[in-house]
Amino acid sequence: MVFGSTHPHKKTEEKQIIKIAGRFIFFKPPAFFKAGFAKKHMKEFFTTKRLCRAGVIAALYVALTYAFGAIAYNGILQIRPAEALTILPLFFPEAVPALWVGCMLANLGSPFIMYDVPLGGLATLIAALLTYGAGRLIKNNVLKVAVGGFFPIIVNSFIIPIIIVFFCGGAEGYKSAAIAYWTYFGSMCATESLWIYGLGIPLFVTIYHLRKKGVIVFVDGKKAPSEPQKESVKDESSSASE
Repeated sequence: MVFGSTHPHKKTEEKQIIKIAGRFIFFKPPAFFKAGFAKKHMKEFFTTKRLCRAGVIAALYVALTYAFGAIAYNGILQIRPAEALTILPLFFPEAVPALWVGCMLANLGSPFIMYDVPLGGLATLIAALLTYGAGRLIKNNVLKVAVGGFFPIIVNSFIIPIIIVFFCGGAEGYKSAAIAYWTYFGSMCATESLWIYGLGIPLFVTIYHLRKKGVIVFVDGKKAPSEPQKESVKDESSSASE
């Protein structure tokens, strides 16, 4: 085909080719791939308040773990009340990285530091992501706590005994590694359930009510107006309409 032909059919073909070529040349990527779009949404997510809350959550996890010393790392009967904080991703997305970082820092005091820091941190991260997902998908609060709290229990109960039994010689004194593993698994299920449901549920209820009242530390954005303020706003709007 020779461009610039006077034949009507050929002119139509030329226009179509130019149009298609123009689409490729002037292709506009979706908004998600634009740097400005990504930067804006990152700013909206990583607000100052969320970064501060993440820091507090991570610091609380570390402090509550170190407060109990060696028994916080005891495999068969782990005393770690800090695990109650794993319920927080139900409210705060920033709690996911905060718990991951907090757990890795806390596990620096573990006698199994080589395995406990990366693998223990990974277990906490997986559980926190699943808990966050439950908080997003489930609307009923009772079911939300039940399902959200289940993930840290089951993930830790499967992964932590692997560290203890297969990497750190925790099978000594047991007839087999399988018996040792399931013994630690049952113990982890019991202790994790105690901290997550025993302490985590009161924590969930407290934060839920504080958010409902609009306490600014626990909500994103501006403080919600209290009931008297709402009533006065309604009175003003009704008088204005009259």
